[in-house]
Amino acid sequence: MLRFLTLILAVMHLQGCFDSSALAPIDASEELVVVTRNTPTTYFFEGDRASGFDYALAKQFARQHDMRLRVKVAFSLPELFEMLEQGEAHIAAAGLSKSTERDAQFHPSLPYLQQQALVVYKSGLLRPHALRDMVGRDLIVIAGSAHVESLAAMQSSLPELTWREIHAADSLELMQLVTDGKAELAIVDSIEFSIQQRLFPRVVAALELGEPAPLVWYLPGTPAGAKSKVLVDRFIKAAQKSGDIAQLERLHFGRFMHASRLGSLVFQRKVRDDLPVWQPLIETVATEYQMDWKLLAAISYQESHWDPVARSRTGVRGMMMLTQATASELGVDDRTDAAQSLRGGARFLKDLHRRLPPDIEEPDRTSMALAAYTIGMGHLEDARVLTERAGGDPHLWPDVRAHLPKLQNSSVYTTTRYGFAEGGQAVTYVDNIRHYEGILKLQSMPDQRISPPVEIHGLLPEHLRGASLPIL
Repeated sequence: MLRFLTLILAVMHLQGCFDSSALAPIDASEELVVVTRNTPTTYFFEGDRASGFDYALAKQFARQHDMRLRVKVAFSLPELFEMLEQGEAHIAAAGLSKSTERDAQFHPSLPYLQQQALVVYKSGLLRPHALRDMVGRDLIVIAGSAHVESLAAMQSSLPELTWREIHAADSLELMQLVTDGKAELAIVDSIEFSIQQRLFPRVVAALELGEPAPLVWYLPGTPAGAKSKVLVDRFIKAAQKSGDIAQLERLHFGRFMHASRLGSLVFQRKVRDDLPVWQPLIETVATEYQMDWKLLAAISYQESHWDPVARSRTGVRGMMMLTQATASELGVDDRTDAAQSLRGGARFLKDLHRRLPPDIEEPDRTSMALAAYTIGMGHLEDARVLTERAGGDPHLWPDVRAHLPKLQNSSVYTTTRYGFAEGGQAVTYVDNIRHYEGILKLQSMPDQRISPPVEIHGLLPEHLRGASLPIL
């Protein structure tokens, strides 16, 4: 009797597991289940708010089809595709490069972005100048990535090529290993590299591997998956045409486009040495003014490098480099008092943010408020007028950004209401702040990764044989 009951319970358990993973097709489901990776390019949390490019795009798709969105996280690419194959998700949306092997097993969507595979190394060490220079080097790659396929294909012409496969969610672990000297070379995708190099500025690109690859979502290789692909492709095509994908790309990746590697190195040293002294105060002031403390920290670093007694040749002073006139208007008695300066600067930025036209949305709104912080609202408005005259959109920061430097051109600024302004400096000012803010956001991401195991492919270079292979 006991054995019979045990059998019944086991069957019930198996049925429950089966039912929990048997998803209805997208067009017949009230819930969209997406499997992704916990990475800065796909899906992560800023405080208690979910973010990431693929997450935002999937959220738009779910909203258009009146579905709830449920996200599942895989900690490696093999795990991600296993979950998709077993029917645990409708879509794999995780910055996935289109590849021949994947296409043979799953249905790819229309491409929505492109990325380039890069061979990276640590600055100051031996740089590979050609693919053959990777032979005999300790090369690492993410297990299950399209790069593994590329390397396998390269072995026909480079039979001595070897590599290690790291079971990880993204290239962050690879760049850490290269930074720490625990690997010589790594293959990473350009989008991830452009973001994560801000955390690992000593890691630089040596050469491109192959041609740029389209990014796609993958769906199960089933009739239901093929049916869902029609809906997904229709959505991606419309999002490309409407500019929604371009807007998401700018929102999630734009702040890293104009960053300097040297600036990242200096900033990280300051974050390590100086920020701990000021972070509690910055967080307090940011909370008072309903700001993200990382934005306020980035502004105060750009203004003074967190020096409360900083002074410029033009007479601005303090942590937020306020003029005497602005300080008086804001009720700041002592510009060298860090708390007063931070509160005054935060109040000034919030006021500029409020005064902008209501139809300017984020992230453009904050970027324009930052530009106005350094050159004034009048000059910003002149740049918006120039943008509209040229056929651009005065509500979008990239369009306005392109026209701000023209305020230094005598043939242009003489036609504006407020005249000459250092528009080029304003562009650099905003770029830097957004860059520093982005680094702080990356560094504050919760570490949900597990230590990646290592898989060795081929015969290791002689100097590594018998060695203890490090992992994170």
